[in-house]
Amino acid sequence: MNFIRNVYKYFCKAEVALCCVGFVALVSMVFLSAFLRFFRVSMAWNIDVAMLLLAWTAFLGADIAYRSGQLVGMDILVRNFPRKMQLIVQILVFLIILAALCIIVYFGFRLAYFDRLRRFQSLPIPFSTVTLSIVVASASMAVSTVIKIKDRLIELFRKDSGSQPSLEESI
Repeated sequence: MNFIRNVYKYFCKAEVALCCVGFVALVSMVFLSAFLRFFRVSMAWNIDVAMLLLAWTAFLGADIAYRSGQLVGMDILVRNFPRKMQLIVQILVFLIILAALCIIVYFGFRLAYFDRLRRFQSLPIPFSTVTLSIVVASASMAVSTVIKIKDRLIELFRKDSGSQPSLEESI
């Protein structure tokens, strides 16, 4: 179990680093393109690379925000419920999210398969590299959701009051 925890931590750190590098590259490329356009120098491939980087950084960033609990939440309805009832509602919501993410992964793979023949206008790579960004991010969010469900179930059925850090809290 410790090995899996370490692999997951490494994956999360690599995902954050990849997202940061992608975002810096995206901003740099768009700025460079705008700057060179002022001197009438065209970089036709820049738009395609920027679209590729935007898709990957947006979806990986959404996964990072979801994993760390930084997405907007609506707890006004359950805020005054007892803690056990809050946990049950959270588990139900996470199960709905998990089902939606599995659907996105399934249909995303199908779309990526059909996009494998489509190419960028100025790059010799398949357009499915953009489509796979949502598949990878959704699969990673599904793993994070399973961890969140497991942590809520442990908290729901725990008898003692001693708190042990969860996998998502220890990252």
